[in-house]
Amino acid sequence: MTFKERLLEDMKVSMREKDVIRKNTIQMVRSAVLQIEKDNKVALDDDGVIEIIAKEVKKRRDTLPEFEKSGRQDLISTLNAEIAVLLQYLPEQLTESELEEIVKQAVQETGAASARDMGKIMQAVMPKVKGRADGKAINQIAKRLLG
Repeated sequence: MTFKERLLEDMKVSMREKDVIRKNTIQMVRSAVLQIEKDNKVALDDDGVIEIIAKEVKKRRDTLPEFEKSGRQDLISTLNAEIAVLLQYLPEQLTESELEEIVKQAVQETGAASARDMGKIMQAVMPKVKGRADGKAINQIAKRLLG
């Protein structure tokens, strides 16, 4: 079963169970996939769908601090619920220590010595951790190691 088929089935189940947040979140992902497929005239494979889901998780995590500043508990809880739904579709996220090991390896491979070499490190690490780690976390670890 492809990711697109799984999303469709899960959306049907959430509709039957009247789980509004889950249904809306899955619909949003499906429409984002469809939009990219139409815009680029391609059919996305599972990796492409995972990439879209990872971007949607990142969007939500980036807006959380703004809602926390404004004290919108209703929106914060909705966003957290959406993130939880989306994380179910992503591969298991890497732990900090696993991520640090991958970044250390990339630093050695690229010969990076300073913060100027951050692009090389990111270029080496991102394909290895696709969908399993946030770029911001990788960036922070790399800065700490080069620091």
